[in-house]
Amino acid sequence: MPHIDLGNDAPGVRGLMQYRPETGRVLSELAEILLRDDNTLSRGERELIASYVSSLNQCKFCSASHKAFAAAQLPGGAETVAHACSDVDTAPVSDKVKALLHIAGAVQRLGTEVTDDHVAAARKAGATDVEIHDTVLIAAAFCMFNRYVDGLATYAPDDPAAYAQMAEQIVTDGYMARLAPRG
Repeated sequence: MPHIDLGNDAPGVRGLMQYRPETGRVLSELAEILLRDDNTLSRGERELIASYVSSLNQCKFCSASHKAFAAAQLPGGAETVAHACSDVDTAPVSDKVKALLHIAGAVQRLGTEVTDDHVAAARKAGATDVEIHDTVLIAAAFCMFNRYVDGLATYAPDDPAAYAQMAEQIVTDGYMARLAPRG
């Protein structure tokens, strides 16, 4: 049960965004830009970064939802995502994505844990400055999203089908569509 009355039964961040649409819109726009706008990292790769950070933060709703979003957009689907979230170094993703996930993990622990070696490894694997920037920003934003969702004790479904349904909506319609109440 959430710590406050959200006035809706939407799970996770969706309920929070419906509770405060004025802040929800800004946060949805940020997610839309970071995870769906044109970028040299695929949408699936960016969702993988979000799911990895959310897994490290043990945020049930964000971890499950972004794993589903990444799985719907990456070769290898859920198996690839689960592998990357449990063991980056042996995951079936590119060396560039592995290096970026290491940067995201450092950001999750503490921003100052991102080292010159992390950045050099990412560049050596082919990451651009924009990709490094966006990885750090996705990781930092998801630390905030995770704390927002868990700090207000929002509802997180147990049924994986709920996350698959959310993934279908996000992949098709994006993050701005979730501002509309469920009908």
